[in-house]
Formats: sequence, structure tokens, C-alpha cells
Amino acid sequence: MFGKKTAAQYEIGSLIGATTTISGDVTFVGGMRIDGTVKGSVRCAEGEKSGLLVISEHGSIEGEVCAAHLVVGGRIAGPVSAGQLVELQPKARIVGDVRYAALEMHHGAVVEGMMIHIPSETRVDARVNRPEP
Repeated sequence: MFGKKTAAQYEIGSLIGATTTISGDVTFVGGMRIDGTVKGSVRCAEGEKSGLLVISEHGSIEGEVCAAHLVVGGRIAGPVSAGQLVELQPKARIVGDVRYAALEMHHGAVVEGMMIHIPSETRVDARVNRPEP
């Protein structure tokens, strides 16, 4: 509604499976789901303002996470930035600061870090600390 995409409207074009571990940074376009482990940063592509990143209950990331829409069911150890929405599901665990435009946090989710709201006049475009042009 009102031109905003919901999670159901994004196409998940990339998957990191439950038995996969990636050591290194990952950049994606569109939508990505992580069921495995990433030891490195995970970011939507440069200039991409509509990326969806889903981290399942079994997924984990050790590094910076940047996406427009972020759904967390698993674990993140590192700073998080979402230019549109962060959804923290009941088993979500984040150790690091979270920068968000909008936040949905379910009972049971844990954040060990600062929660920083991004005012609309200084929104980041899915990358930590980079104002929109």
C-alpha cells in the first residue's frame, strides 16, 4: 500500500543454504535468504534501495549487514543498517548497533547494542552512515 513493498513482494533470488559457510563479503541485488553462515559483510548492491535480506532462525552473520528491508530470525554479530524496515523475529539475536527507519520487534528478540532511529531527512540508502544523495 502507498507504494511500499512488503516482504511478500520481494523476489528471493539468492540462497545461502543451511550447510554452507561463506568466508568473505557478500553483495546481492533484489532478495537474499541466509540459512547458513556468513563470516563477512552482507550488503545490498551499491545504489540498491530495495534489497530484502532474510536471515532464518538457523542463519548467522559475523560482520556488517546493510539492506533496505531486513528480517532477522537468527544471529548477527556486527553493525546493522536498514534504510526501510528491520523485523526482529522471536529468536533474533543481534550483537551490535542497529540503525533503522522503521522497526518491528517481537517478544523474545534480543539486541545487545544501540538502537538508532534514522530520521527521514537523514535516511541512509541501506549502507551504514552514508546519507542519501
